[in-house]
Amino acid sequence: MNRQEDAVERSLLVFAVWAAIGSIGLLMIVEGFQQDHYLIALTGIVCVIATFVAHIIVNAIYGTGFSNGETALALTSFGILVLVFVLSVLAGGTSAVDFYIGLTLFGSLVSGFLIYLVTRHGLRGAFSKFHVGAERDIPFAGDSG
Repeated sequence: MNRQEDAVERSLLVFAVWAAIGSIGLLMIVEGFQQDHYLIALTGIVCVIATFVAHIIVNAIYGTGFSNGETALALTSFGILVLVFVLSVLAGGTSAVDFYIGLTLFGSLVSGFLIYLVTRHGLRGAFSKFHVGAERDIPFAGDSG
């Protein structure tokens, strides 16, 4: 197998995992919101977490991390979902069950992200992904250093 074939296989496997388990999780979360039923949504959240773990396992098997496109899609989706949820709460369009479903979903996504960073990069490495120190500062325009 060459590197390009491995990349194609990895992409197809990731797509299959998200299409199979992730879509069921998303549908259950939406159904939980629709029916105001916390346990249905919680089952969907567990499916999304299981899909995320399966994605990490696929990455480990192929010796890769998340691609730039996967990271951009995840962060954009998360930002839009948080914005919609906050606007819905502020507009008064959520029940108490919907509110707790949203808190559980976003709490588990943020926790999963932090756990992934710590287990993948360690505490120091996870912090250095976001910290810009003196040795990593961006030079000013016209600065020759």
